[in-house]
Amino acid sequence: MTDEDGADTGDDGSVPAESLDARLDEAAAGLDEAATEADLDAVDATLDDVAAAVETLERPDEDDEAEDPADEFEDRLSTLRDEVAERRGPYPEDVVEAVESAAETVRDTRWTESGEDDVAAAVEAFRDAAGETLDAAPDGPDPAETLDAAAAVVAAAALDPDDDAGAVAALVAASDDLTAAVEAAEEWDDLSVREQLEAAEFYGVLGHYKDFPPEWAALKEHEMRGNVEQVLLALDSLDSEFMERHALETLTRMNDDRAFEAMQARASKRDKPGIEAIGKMSANEAVETLVEYVDADSDPQLQKVTFRALGEIGDERATGPLANKLAMENDVVRSHAARALGMIGDTRAVRPLATTLADDDVETVRAAAAWALRQVGTRRALERAAEYADDRSYLVAHEAERAREALDADPVEA
Repeated sequence: MTDEDGADTGDDGSVPAESLDARLDEAAAGLDEAATEADLDAVDATLDDVAAAVETLERPDEDDEAEDPADEFEDRLSTLRDEVAERRGPYPEDVVEAVESAAETVRDTRWTESGEDDVAAAVEAFRDAAGETLDAAPDGPDPAETLDAAAAVVAAAALDPDDDAGAVAALVAASDDLTAAVEAAEEWDDLSVREQLEAAEFYGVLGHYKDFPPEWAALKEHEMRGNVEQVLLALDSLDSEFMERHALETLTRMNDDRAFEAMQARASKRDKPGIEAIGKMSANEAVETLVEYVDADSDPQLQKVTFRALGEIGDERATGPLANKLAMENDVVRSHAARALGMIGDTRAVRPLATTLADDDVETVRAAAAWALRQVGTRRALERAAEYADDRSYLVAHEAERAREALDADPVEA
């Protein structure tokens, strides 16, 4: 008997091993002679037929130590399929993918000055190669967009891997050179921190200096010259708590739009030093971002920094959210919420602060509420605090006495 492809089959429809060997030999011969994608498709079709026939072979039981007759055929099938895959292409799609990947790398990477020059040269070389091969020189306003244009030109050319094999091979070689050159170009991250700062001329402002380390001396000079970008560079580059603190303090004193934008970006990622700096800048623009963190009960340290920053900013939009935290479980957070309300000075906080002063069972929280009422400073607020001048708690009584003194000293608004 024979199957529909003319191969011998047994009475049960299975294909004898000798026939499978012959079909695999046929596929190997076809692969040696294959010159086009269609020829390779024919070899793949033969291998598919053999694979289907192997599935019909009788397999030994798992407990049987006899060799599985399918193993040898499956090994040959796998080897031949790998050889077919190696013979295929190259394809114009491979070029488009490589060029688009290079464009993304060029666009997303921060390069050193020499790296930028090398990337520009690599892109120019690929553009020239593509232009010579396709008679259409792609170009763009920058290296990344030039590569975008080149990928589009290659895709639009609709090259056939058989009929245009020479052009495709030339483009593949050019794209390989492009990829290698972009990978070899020097990135900013390849430099050490010291090299990065030197490349950015961070130390260029130094003459004779007394402060150590030199980064601190340079930071002071950049502050005097208003070089916000250099201070931001130091903040981002130097892995030192000492320098981070001084860089943040410098940016706070400089308090310009560029400094705020950098701190706002940090604050949006819950960066505590960034939030602290925003508070010292009294940046009303950041209130909406900070209010989102008021309910971050799982991170009391974030709440502490946020509450203080909102207090320093003094925007009354934070009054309601902060007042709600006077009832939370964590007494340290309640205390910070009370102090933030006092710093804001919104008279709407008088009632919740007075309730906290009267009812809270933690001395430090009650003292914070009394302090906050004194900071609000209206007659009503001072009177609520002054009621506790004889309180059992020294901290509360001290704040209450100061509130009474303020009432006695000068008339204040109700």
